[in-house]
Amino acid sequence: MNDITMVPTGIDGAKLTKLTVWEDERGSFFEAFRASWFTEQRQKWVQWNVSRSTGCVVRGLHFHKLQTDYWHVVAGKLEVGLVDLRPKSPTYKVAKCIALDAAEPQGLYIPPGVLHGYKIKKDATIMYLVDVEFTGKDEYGVRWNDPALGLPKSWYEGPEPAVSKRDATAPMLKDLAERAER
Repeated sequence: MNDITMVPTGIDGAKLTKLTVWEDERGSFFEAFRASWFTEQRQKWVQWNVSRSTGCVVRGLHFHKLQTDYWHVVAGKLEVGLVDLRPKSPTYKVAKCIALDAAEPQGLYIPPGVLHGYKIKKDATIMYLVDVEFTGKDEYGVRWNDPALGLPKSWYEGPEPAVSKRDATAPMLKDLAERAER
């Protein structure tokens, strides 16, 4: 039953899982996650989080030096912003936006060192697994609307979103190295 297709995102190591949905008169079923899909995974998944957001919200952008994320949208629509901040990666500084919609089940695997966040397009609930328990010590932010990130134009368009104080005061990309070393 584990029919999935892995789709590259254009950022080394980050990938989408296109999930197979089985439907009948009763409804539908799909597997959202299997650890065996990610053979490169170094650690076991240790924490499961759920985030709910209303429309016109941005969460992030953050990255981790140690933590891997696996996201699945349970309800709603969002646009994910990804930027590769790993200097030794073949896709260093590549920036992408990916649409995720609960109506088209898929997962998003995000390796350490890839900046990530999302912009809500329609009230959304996202479920995500991580392989390092959250302490706050391995989370670094970059201002979500910094043009130096090079995200596609769609990321910067639209009404001013609701953003947490922490995300609104995150450093610009040019100031990241100094803060990340602290």
